[in-house]
Amino acid sequence: MASFNQQFLYCVLIIGLGYILRRSNILKERDGEGLSRIIFNLTLPALIIVTFSEIKVESSLFLLIFISFIYGIFSGFLTLFVLRKENRSVKGMIGMMVPGFNIGLFAYPLVEVIFGKEGITYFGMFDVGNAFIVFGLSYLIGSFYSKKEQTIDFKTIVSKMSKSIPFMTYLVVVLINLFGLKLPDVVLNVSGIISAANMPISLLLLGIYLNFSFSKSYLKLMMKFLGLRYGVGLAIGVLLFFLLPFNDMFKYTILIGLILPTSVSVLPYSVEFEYDQKFVGTLSNVTIILSFVLLWGIANILM
Repeated sequence: MASFNQQFLYCVLIIGLGYILRRSNILKERDGEGLSRIIFNLTLPALIIVTFSEIKVESSLFLLIFISFIYGIFSGFLTLFVLRKENRSVKGMIGMMVPGFNIGLFAYPLVEVIFGKEGITYFGMFDVGNAFIVFGLSYLIGSFYSKKEQTIDFKTIVSKMSKSIPFMTYLVVVLINLFGLKLPDVVLNVSGIISAANMPISLLLLGIYLNFSFSKSYLKLMMKFLGLRYGVGLAIGVLLFFLLPFNDMFKYTILIGLILPTSVSVLPYSVEFEYDQKFVGTLSNVTIILSFVLLWGIANILM
């Protein structure tokens, strides 16, 4: 555990370094956009390729896709019910933020430290279900309650999902794994080199994006959001942890997965649908800090 806490401290220091670099104007927040594109389009897919090529995907892991997907639908509709008396803008803004999780940028570097490649496999399966929520349900909610007229249909949702390189990488490598096929060594070797950069770049990016300025008028709404996201997530996560008849890694994935930060996709969605971008960004950062603390606490208590 001492070794784990030391690794966790290193993660905190790298995040802090990213924050200091931005505050000192050595890096700008707009530089984060370029780094995020590198992560989601290059280093993260490379990590997925390497991980799933080395581990056999058990049939029980497909239940993680189902749990992630069902929980996303449940939390999305629960949020809209709780916010039923709020105006359309609040319903759309909070409604699209609650269901999805930030797995690729936040969870992977920390899970790799705690559980290694096995953890990446489990959270990768969890993220497949999460992708349907992030690119489907969250987008639908944000669009439906926005000021702008949006044409949303099945084709639009499928188009958005097919443009997600991490999601498509998941599908391809899982199918390759299930069919017992193997990628060429040159692909695996190059992916292995590239994937090594995923953790430090992701942690730096978290620090670059840290920002906590928002209007105090949103404080009550923020508390309601955090209650929905972490209160419900923790309650269901703990319940499933003790009830599910699976191995510890499976149960850790559910428990930790349901308290991860909100998806980074809500930031571009807030721009597209003309919501309060500063509030969405700040609330996203608050979830990063809370999830980080909760993840550290769970790891120290249960492991």
